[in-house]
Amino acid sequence: MKLSRALFTLDRLGAAGAILAAAAAPCCFPLLAAIGAALGLGALQSWRGYMDYAIQSFAAISVVGGAFAFRRHRRTWPLGVGLASAAVIFFAFYASYQVALVYLGLAGLAVAVVGNVLAARQDGSRERQVELMSTITCPHCGHQQAEAMPTNACVYFFECPKCHATLRPKPGDCCVFCSYGSFKCPPIQSAGGCCAR
Repeated sequence: MKLSRALFTLDRLGAAGAILAAAAAPCCFPLLAAIGAALGLGALQSWRGYMDYAIQSFAAISVVGGAFAFRRHRRTWPLGVGLASAAVIFFAFYASYQVALVYLGLAGLAVAVVGNVLAARQDGSRERQVELMSTITCPHCGHQQAEAMPTNACVYFFECPKCHATLRPKPGDCCVFCSYGSFKCPPIQSAGGCCAR
């Protein structure tokens, strides 16, 4: 779980790293000099020759992170913007060096990160919607009954209205809704853990 979270934040790390690497070379990127000075990056002046490689490396990391973010939320535009921005950065360093192109690429990486964050939040709000009605299917007679699930308690027993069998949770389940319902109980749906545990 921690590894997957780290993979989904690679785009942020890459974009921030690329911008900070550019800010650490104020002679090459004067528009970012104020950021570099405010963060004390002037101490890295002796490493100025390596900052171009750092920018490119972080841009590549950002693209990899954008690909993982795409796998999670399936929005193509942040990935497209990230890929195009990295391509602009590499074009600027290897085909036609222009500082404006590097600035454009860095800005594009930042836009892609914002797009990934917004898409993840939209998906997260959808995932948090919890179903409160569940249809219990009796394993003995097959009768189905729609029932409202409590949000703050587990239902350990349920009597089938047709065959009058008393249903109990299966081993490993916390309530009858988790065992026989069309939806698991609300605590399980919201990934908060069940009240029986």
